Amino acid sequence: MADTDINILWHPSPNFNQRRDKKTPTILVQHYTGMKNTQEALARLCDPKVEVSAHYLIDEEGAVYQLVDEKKRAWHAGLGSWRGETDINSASIGIEIVNPGHEFGYRQFSERQMQSVISLSKSIVERHQIASFNVIGHSDLAPGRKQDPGELFDWKRLAENGVGLWPEAVQSEGPVSDDDFRHALDVIGYEVGSENLQDVTAAFQRHWRQEKVDGIADAETRIMAKSIQNCVLRLTN
Repeated sequence: MADTDINILWHPSPNFNQRRDKKTPTILVQHYTGMKNTQEALARLCDPKVEVSAHYLIDEEGAVYQLVDEKKRAWHAGLGSWRGETDINSASIGIEIVNPGHEFGYRQFSERQMQSVISLSKSIVERHQIASFNVIGHSDLAPGRKQDPGELFDWKRLAENGVGLWPEAVQSEGPVSDDDFRHALDVIGYEVGSENLQDVTAAFQRHWRQEKVDGIADAETRIMAKSIQNCVLRLTN
């Protein structure tokens, strides 16, 4: 169980194994459940036949359930990568947030949910010393495959509460070229290939340019990417 003042309900899932290669959590991944209600989500995350899970689930009333011990490898991320790490499950903590998602009627996350997300996430990043640039969404590590937690998730508010990365000012010395934009995405942590730039751009927008999620790198998207890149460089140099 987590060492935190948050009221956590223990709801164990059988879907976990040992973290590989002695990895410890360096990444925090936010998800939405993409299911109609809490009961369906808990049932799925605890079904041994499905083989998916997360360390935590937060319902729409803000209740926090722990499904897998943080020392163990929950099965929440699947295929993907972030900052060169490809075994995300071994290197991360996963939080599922109850929301129907884009398939069943995507909606705003409730205030109680967001308060719990902030409190739990802050406890996790402090306990494991997770860097701000490693607080990400499922869509960040799996562009084109996943959309969660989506463009209604308040990343800026999390960052204002000490969880994740948001620039104090968005600015650029001039136009950001195609090469510079790709380089910025790479520095931030995305895996940018020759065929997936539109998907990666949309994933970036879902996190940092939420009013425009179309996969098209307009000037403001490019400037924001450059600003986030500069934040990462300041933290890593």
